Amino acid sequence: MGKTVQLRTYTVRDGLLDEWVQRWREEVVPLRLALGFTIGGAWVDRDRNQFLWLISYEGSESFTARNALYWASPARKAMNLDPDDYLLRTEERTVEEHF
Repeated sequence: MGKTVQLRTYTVRDGLLDEWVQRWREEVVPLRLALGFTIGGAWVDRDRNQFLWLISYEGSESFTARNALYWASPARKAMNLDPDDYLLRTEERTVEEHF
């Protein structure tokens, strides 16, 4: 499979942006990296209460299959992190790298 890159934009509940970023950095990122994903960067837009990040995967299986492995993993379940507790809206765009 080729490399798949997603730009993800999350609109976070009022007052929870910093907590979300901390949990994402401390819990989500290490597991994503351990499963072969690459994090291309992450940004906070405080005016819109949004968190944006780039995630990619390049391997023998599809991004979708690898993402399903992430969600089904015991480590993910042990996080006790329900995105709905933090996020009002999520948008995932698969994008092509040109530069």
